[in-house]
Amino acid sequence: MNHYLLTYHLAPDYLERRPAFRDAHLALAWDAAESGGLVLGGAVEDPVDMALLLFAGEGPEGAEAFARADPYVTSGIVQRWTVRRWNTVVGARAANPVRPEGHA
Repeated sequence: MNHYLLTYHLAPDYLERRPAFRDAHLALAWDAAESGGLVLGGAVEDPVDMALLLFAGEGPEGAEAFARADPYVTSGIVQRWTVRRWNTVVGARAANPVRPEGHA
């Protein structure tokens, strides 16, 4: 299992346009979370110009498919998106745990 960060770069008028697409976006997101692919997601504040969605899977395909189907993307309120593997090493859900010598 690996982690992948889906990064959305939001349009300047994202907050104004979001209400028209929010229910459909949230339905897609909750479906992805309940199926185990989406771990966490949300917008970054001050300013609200990005959103980050953390996916778990063998490859980036789940995150990429999510973005292609997301009403935020298809409506243009997400101006661009990227998916990158995040090599998580610390924490109970780390994909590749690394502990210092002598630390259990």
